[in-house]
Amino acid sequence: MKVSTKGRYGLRAIVDLAVHDREGQVSLKSVAERQGLSENYLEQLFSSLKKSGLVKSIRGAQGGYLLAKPAEKILVGDVLRSLEGTLCPVDCIDLEMPVSCDKADSCVTAAVWAKLRDKINEVVDSITVADLVQQHQEKTRNDDYIYYI
Repeated sequence: MKVSTKGRYGLRAIVDLAVHDREGQVSLKSVAERQGLSENYLEQLFSSLKKSGLVKSIRGAQGGYLLAKPAEKILVGDVLRSLEGTLCPVDCIDLEMPVSCDKADSCVTAAVWAKLRDKINEVVDSITVADLVQQHQEKTRNDDYIYYI
């Protein structure tokens, strides 16, 4: 399974939003500039994130976006599923929208795909946006040091 740019850029953008959460609402323009992404593309992504209840928008001249709930309560899996849809590697074992397969009774690979689906969901549902914010802070903190030899 390959995560598309929707998932990758959307996750980066929501982490950026969480990092700058204390500033109040954050404009997509500022997120786009910091992340090197297209503002128009971010608008599409944030529309999906808003529909999923992960972000909320503030209208007006000083408007922007805020996390709809604390970063500790937003799972990476929530963000990816909002933008990518199912994270299932093959259609035949998708629990949300199962597809009938005439080989289901004799399929020996279905168990492999089901285990892969379960592990993918287990990993992305074990990491919160707050975890990624913490990693971001640790990485940027290390960038602040100047080493002299």
